[in-house]
Amino acid sequence: MRPNIIMIMTDQQRWDTAGVYGNPLNLTPNFDYMAHYGTLLEHAFSCQPVCGPARACLQTGLYASTTGYIGNNAPFPQGTKTLAHYFRDAGYYTGLIGKWHVSDQEIVTEPQRGGYQYWLCHNKLSGKDCTPYKTMVYNTDHEPVHLPGYRADAIMDAALSFISQRRTEEQPFFLNINFIEPHQQTETDEYAPPDIYRTCYTGAWTPPDLASLGGNAHQNLGPYYGCVKRIDECLGRLLDVFKSLDMTDNSILVFTSDHGNHFYTRNYGCKRSLHDSSIRIPMALIGPGFNRRGKIREPITLLDVAPTLLDAANIPVPVELQGRSFLPLVRHEEIPWPEEAFIQISQTELGRAIRTEKWKYGVVASDKDPWLDPSSDTYEEVYLYNLISDPYELHNLAGYPSHAEISNSLRQRLIERMVEAGESAPVIHPAMVKDLPQFRYMKVY
Repeated sequence: MRPNIIMIMTDQQRWDTAGVYGNPLNLTPNFDYMAHYGTLLEHAFSCQPVCGPARACLQTGLYASTTGYIGNNAPFPQGTKTLAHYFRDAGYYTGLIGKWHVSDQEIVTEPQRGGYQYWLCHNKLSGKDCTPYKTMVYNTDHEPVHLPGYRADAIMDAALSFISQRRTEEQPFFLNINFIEPHQQTETDEYAPPDIYRTCYTGAWTPPDLASLGGNAHQNLGPYYGCVKRIDECLGRLLDVFKSLDMTDNSILVFTSDHGNHFYTRNYGCKRSLHDSSIRIPMALIGPGFNRRGKIREPITLLDVAPTLLDAANIPVPVELQGRSFLPLVRHEEIPWPEEAFIQISQTELGRAIRTEKWKYGVVASDKDPWLDPSSDTYEEVYLYNLISDPYELHNLAGYPSHAEISNSLRQRLIERMVEAGESAPVIHPAMVKDLPQFRYMKVY
């Protein structure tokens, strides 16, 4: 019998909130457990770091430039298949609980639900009618349903009810659980953890980029951590239910996020940036085929999740998907795999980037409208970071003569990835040459 598949997606969660990625605050013991006893993706990235487009990429296995879904609050691309369609066609019962955000409708009608059969959802899961302690979603019949408790707990309660009811069925299920935490409350720009965690992490460990660049992290990082803590507790409840219902041997669980959070340090928002603070995300899987598989160091993006889950369920991966199944990597098979992650960006700027283990290289089309234009035929080189010596991207090397050769190499690799994604080969203008920085050294006698 094919395994049940449960996919959890958080909203705007940085990778370094998790202990396995170096956070010292013990916020994520349950995610860390998944990572230790399952499979950890050490270098996982959003391929489009903004809520709606990232989710569309995950659901479809297609780049935003392919579907045209480049901005929030747009209608779901009609005729585009999602994970729900593929799993339904293979005999699975499909459900979505929580946030959708791949629609322009608050009460999402069936044509924009991406093929999901069971529906208990709010398009944004935020706003005046959906607050941290007053969760309101809509069911399959468009009826409002009020869920009691703190919002993340309420969503998990609904998910556990679904799992309990479906576990005895012979038909396997695919369930997508989408939290909005740790995203801020949209209308107030306030991070809203459960009351018990509101001040627990005030003044706690601050990642070097936020400590150096400021933004609004000094005010919001503590409550943000509180949201992460409660999400992890919800994950722990799910893992406990798996064990108590004897589902651990026939259920695959994947945990990830749509993008990160740079707390207004890179632009006028929290994401929509090519920096790791915006694109790097937590990701781990546990269950049949993923248990005790260690760490995967190759770069993985959200685009690779759909083909991997289909592959893990023994469902043929459609040839039109632009992501790759990383299941062979989990099995430690020797297969060709790109050395870089390819990232697209819209809304704040129209940009493209590649991210290798050592380098981040990014370009921007400053003459285009990032809300309307899916791509460009001309870009300017604007970012180059050495991630070994500068992992938090505090020293931009674009335009330094000392790095012209590596820029030339990365420029060609980026163009190749853009063409592979279905875009036309653009002209990329090199960055303006910069003077070398001047350093003063103390004379030591």
